[in-house]
Amino acid sequence: MKPAPLASACDESVYGGKATQLGAALRAGLPVPEGFALDTRFVDAIAAGNASARTELARLCSQMTGPVAVRSSAIGEDSVSASFAGQHATVLNLMGFEAVSEAIMIVWESARTKSAQAYRERVGADTAICMGVVIQRLVAADVAGVLFTCNPVTGQDELVVEASWGLGEAVVQGLVIPDSYRMDRAGRLIESRAGFKDTCVQRVPGGLTRTEAVAAHLVEQLCLDAKKLAALHGLVTQCEGVFGTGPHDIEWAFEGDALYLLQLRPVTKSAAA
Repeated sequence: MKPAPLASACDESVYGGKATQLGAALRAGLPVPEGFALDTRFVDAIAAGNASARTELARLCSQMTGPVAVRSSAIGEDSVSASFAGQHATVLNLMGFEAVSEAIMIVWESARTKSAQAYRERVGADTAICMGVVIQRLVAADVAGVLFTCNPVTGQDELVVEASWGLGEAVVQGLVIPDSYRMDRAGRLIESRAGFKDTCVQRVPGGLTRTEAVAAHLVEQLCLDAKKLAALHGLVTQCEGVFGTGPHDIEWAFEGDALYLLQLRPVTKSAAA
């Protein structure tokens, strides 16, 4: 098979859950960065060094005019009972065939680590590894984070937002204490708490990312204002209109005032317990 535009990824058994979820979001008009979905057989072929697959990937990369993100999209990767966040790799800020092909290998290998395999066994996931990949335009995020459509600690029916400066990896990887916000279902702010965001993940001009120190006056300054919180509430309304009430775990990013949906998956039972 050949890579497909992300918006046309419909079959989870071919492209993995992340690609098909993002494909459905794109078709519904949600603000997802466009890109491509690589099916599991194509990714295996790249990992095996297949010449025709590498030629096709090089053709694809020649169509990309800016930096991209390479994300995992394994079969059964994210569900109500399991989330592989932190297990499978994401590689950001890539340009050109060589960088993208190396990133695909990193993602492919991440599913085969001892920790990833142990997690599969612990949650009862299929131990047969089928790794798809998503290649997307990189959002040059000023602020990014996660949003839960129920409280992941108490299970209460409210929106919980965690946010930090720069790319969302600072929050996802637990590099900072993010700002925390709680909103009711109508979007009214219940509580906001400043975190301690002394580092951020930023793009490196030549490719990839690095961790940088945050200016002292921003470390404990809230990074979301009322306008951005309202935009996030609107994104939840859009997502629930397409995917139902969930609950959902949403990764998002602001590039200036533009809000993007990077990922949507179910809140796992362990997170919502």
